[in-house]
Amino acid sequence: MDWNVELSTLQAIGLLVDYSIKIFAIGFVPEGRRPSSSTAWLLAILLVPFVGLPLFLLMGSPYINRRRHRLQAQAREMIDDVQKDIPDHPSCTLPSEVESVIRLNRRLTGFPAVEGKNEGLHTDYAQIIQAIARAVDQAQDYVYIEIYIQSWDEDTEPFYRALERARQRGVKVKLLLDQIGSLKYPGYFGLGRRLSGIGVDWRLTMPLQLHKFRFRRPDLRNHRKLVVIDGKRGFLGSMNMISRRYNTSTRMWVDYMVELSGPIVTSLEVLFAVDWYLESDEVLDFEHPQPLPQFTPSANYLQLIPSGPGYKAEPNLRMYNSLIHHAKKHLVMVSPYFVPDESMLEAVTTACYRGVTVELFVSEKADQFMVGHAQSSYYQTLLEAGVKIWLFPAPFVLHSKFLLADPDGSEPMSMFGSSNMDMRSFGLNYESTLLVAEGNLIAELNQLANNYQVVCHELTLDEWSQRGPFRRYIDNVMRLTSALQ
Repeated sequence: MDWNVELSTLQAIGLLVDYSIKIFAIGFVPEGRRPSSSTAWLLAILLVPFVGLPLFLLMGSPYINRRRHRLQAQAREMIDDVQKDIPDHPSCTLPSEVESVIRLNRRLTGFPAVEGKNEGLHTDYAQIIQAIARAVDQAQDYVYIEIYIQSWDEDTEPFYRALERARQRGVKVKLLLDQIGSLKYPGYFGLGRRLSGIGVDWRLTMPLQLHKFRFRRPDLRNHRKLVVIDGKRGFLGSMNMISRRYNTSTRMWVDYMVELSGPIVTSLEVLFAVDWYLESDEVLDFEHPQPLPQFTPSANYLQLIPSGPGYKAEPNLRMYNSLIHHAKKHLVMVSPYFVPDESMLEAVTTACYRGVTVELFVSEKADQFMVGHAQSSYYQTLLEAGVKIWLFPAPFVLHSKFLLADPDGSEPMSMFGSSNMDMRSFGLNYESTLLVAEGNLIAELNQLANNYQVVCHELTLDEWSQRGPFRRYIDNVMRLTSALQ
């Protein structure tokens, strides 16, 4: 009899806890969250509350980020005066729609549009590393590196040896790499010692430091990829500093980096300075301030779009959507991971219905199982709307990321950088992207897309309709998990 009483008591307690979790979730999970994300989290918590709630508290709660948000705000206040006197854009005549997009980003991020000279769109993997190494060899004062994944291997040896030579000349070298992003690759646990051994001042971005009683969400990443040299030369694009095969036996990554000079490099330096302060509490001096921009026809007209959890208004997503709506005739999207939220999916399909030719370039076989299936769950809707989907052939992984709106039109615009077109990049990753409103970079990125198309296979609606029910099921399940933010 006593056992029955105890069992009944335990059942009652379990039921009470179960309903308490569900009532809590319904009232708190949707706050400040997009509908798809709220639905996914609520489904996880309501179906398996004793698993879903801990996961939400670990990866879904916004309160864990408060310290980082506060420090980022402090860092911005310390260095905001670097560009505060620069107008929204150089003194030139721009279409009103282009000006509107620039004003949007200035309000969301604080960065103005400035000049930048295109010193080269580098697309060969080995030559990218060599180009960065050559620029480092020209450094006289400092080199700043912020690259998501780094691995000192046979392919990246020229880059790290260039850093070593720079230190031997007395050049300051500061380096940021993401702990979780780099952790799984060979040599990670000895990388810090090797960097310290050549005199590099390095830090991990957003490290897990439980031994210091400092916790962060383990699903956040600093995904940025940029290099700044003496405040005069910069690199920004899609490539990580790792072997092209990423420790695989068959796959090879396809990437690019853009080499830049001019006032835009100061914007990259400001972004690095904020991130360096977050990890080191050190405020960097700007020893080479750029002059106020004077736009010339031969220059590229560029604006930095930083994004991440510290930016509550999601500037990355808003800028992508703005350019999608801007397209009148032709829209080109290149991304290894295309997992749009509701607003981007609507913008893309609406562009098709407006008569815009929309092309999406993705890998034939994604390098990540969950993201690959989540991505393909959108193909039916995209194909039915009229999107042309180009599949880059395996074993290559198309890792390039850029968007072109009317590249051959009278008002072309583009975005390129580290950001994928997925919900992780819009809400969880710290990204570095550049808006291009004028200049030859748009034509060069358009030519790069044309080069990709030559080797791609076009996925048709008839072909996609032949997929089996098991594939459909897996795609839809993975689509649900992509919204858990």
